[in-house]
Amino acid sequence: MTETLRVAVIGAGRMGADHIQRLSKRIHGAEVAAVVDVDLARAQAAIEGIPGAVALADAEEALNNGDVNAVLIATPGFLHEEILLKAIAKDIPILCEKPLTPDAESSWKIVQAEEKLGRKRIQVGFMRRFDAEYSALGQVIRDGELGELLMLHHQHRNPTTPAGFTNEMLINDSVVHEFDAIRFFTGEEITSVQVRLGKATKNAPAGQHDPQHVLIETESGVLADVEIYVNAKFGYEVATQASFEDGIVSIGGDSGPYVRSNGRWGGKVTPGFEERFGAAYDVEIQAWVDAALRGEIGGPSAWDGYATAACCEAGVEAQKNGEKVAVKLNAKPALYS
Repeated sequence: MTETLRVAVIGAGRMGADHIQRLSKRIHGAEVAAVVDVDLARAQAAIEGIPGAVALADAEEALNNGDVNAVLIATPGFLHEEILLKAIAKDIPILCEKPLTPDAESSWKIVQAEEKLGRKRIQVGFMRRFDAEYSALGQVIRDGELGELLMLHHQHRNPTTPAGFTNEMLINDSVVHEFDAIRFFTGEEITSVQVRLGKATKNAPAGQHDPQHVLIETESGVLADVEIYVNAKFGYEVATQASFEDGIVSIGGDSGPYVRSNGRWGGKVTPGFEERFGAAYDVEIQAWVDAALRGEIGGPSAWDGYATAACCEAGVEAQKNGEKVAVKLNAKPALYS
């Protein structure tokens, strides 16, 4: 296997630009070979100061570039399927930002294509698995030191949402992270989703009901709930409390330092996801690079992307009917067992 990943980053928007800087400045064993964006000027701006990198407007041209031996996909989700299928055909390492694709049907096509290839090439960008606190809680669960995990309580709060952020996106773009986290913590598939719509904030834009309460159940009966509140105003907060037979573990929430001064006490609230999970992104991409150089993946697989897409579909249906909706999954191929 090559000693260096020569990565084509497809998509030079917010996430793509962040990954370009990460790969070129902080990640070992990889370098940016090409940046692709439909806005060629944006791609050209993204490669400034990166020796040897080329700016392109077409993903297929990057995949056919003999200097490229890996791809990082950071385009909007509706573009992922076509790029993924072409990258699988090239049999190169792939890091695909979530979602794998926007729906379970197209995600299943990706799983089938990778299964036909005969080895796992796709790692999906669920970065929370690489966060230090998430990793620590996962270890507590696996060690069994507090007995069986019984329940998970999640809070996911954003200060505001961009224009065009629809009601369905509360599930597809936000709660998708909790779906993956619950699967990561429990090691089980999610079997059902229910969404409760209560009193809404005045700060939500037209057509968006915010906040929402999502109720989730896993194969063994672990219950989880998510408060998704995307116009909370005060800042960005992602927190989890896990209830065990013999204790409680909490992660996330406030960040230090915690100050008492001039008759007041308190600390700072993280302003956004980059600040909260920046280190996790670094660990995630380094894990992908290290694994890719061994011919493996270093994190969530295409199956994980498919399973969360199925959870999202159930969640959106539950938003609309208020009922408990079963998550429908095809049988897991042996490649992912």
